[in-house]
Amino acid sequence: MADPIGIRIQNLYKVFGPSPQKHIDDVRAGMSKDELRDRHGHVLGLRDINIDMPAGQIQVVMGLSGSGKSTLIRHINRLIEPTAGELWAGEQDVMALGPRALRQFRRERTAMVFQKFALFPHFTVLENAEYGLQVRGLGRKARREAAAQWIERVGLKGYEDHYPNQLSGGMQQRVGLARALANDAPILLMDEAFSALDPLIRSDMQQVLLDLQQDIGKTIVFITHDLDEALRLGDRIAILRDGEVVQQGTGQEIVLKPANDYISSFVREVNRGRVIRCRTLMQRGPAVEGPPVDGSLVIEEAARLLSAEGKEAANVVNKRGQVLGTVAMADIIAAMVPPREEACPA
Repeated sequence: MADPIGIRIQNLYKVFGPSPQKHIDDVRAGMSKDELRDRHGHVLGLRDINIDMPAGQIQVVMGLSGSGKSTLIRHINRLIEPTAGELWAGEQDVMALGPRALRQFRRERTAMVFQKFALFPHFTVLENAEYGLQVRGLGRKARREAAAQWIERVGLKGYEDHYPNQLSGGMQQRVGLARALANDAPILLMDEAFSALDPLIRSDMQQVLLDLQQDIGKTIVFITHDLDEALRLGDRIAILRDGEVVQQGTGQEIVLKPANDYISSFVREVNRGRVIRCRTLMQRGPAVEGPPVDGSLVIEEAARLLSAEGKEAANVVNKRGQVLGTVAMADIIAAMVPPREEACPA
């Protein structure tokens, strides 16, 4: 298993048009997206993106249509060339790679899962899953063994000889995931990977990804327009608007401390009980009469446990079972209700 590597994006700009370098200084000086389009006929894709994506974690990039999120993920493996800026994968300067080294980087250091599955219709499940290894020149036996392993891991054992048109949408996306994982790249890029799926299948695929990540520990960049999906999957989240990062941090930080009205409008209807964790509400102090809960447990689950046991507070413990503090049912209930100024008007 390849060791995960972090991604560092610094001062990244993308201007689309025939002469992007001619206008990059204007963009740096603050020219708006509309002004760039109206005066110069160019389109601002990204402006001054700075994101550190920790190794072995899921970094979600979220935004509405046109925010630049898909443009951003395609910069990581240079499917789109930046107008200016730096891209690092671990200690590797991605911008310094020549054509041959870039092809090797794409084949061996990154793997991509697409929204529309991108499976070969004339290939079987097994042939699709092994395709990346075939491109890398791996022998038939070795690549088939690796592909079969990942087909089983994503829950498709027994479907190796089926063709994509014989599978449901969720099953097809599992094949795409198996193909990406079989490549054993340290970076996994997922561009709206579950957006085309029905809600129940989408939720199932999210859980598949979370379960797999417990074992594989890849550096995953996940693009989505759905806040619930972002909060469920992301160790860290960056929210884009018009090509700029509006806010980034953990899901809890974004929900509890929105940077502006735009972010507040996103998080207003969030089920806080499924986002806020016990360690956030924990009060330091001695143990109380109540059940132990892990600090990472979401408060909705803690409330359910306290209600079942008829207790008013729980002891927050670490992995070794040591008591770190307590969390009270009253504080949990208060945290689940958005502040009055965030509530929607009647």
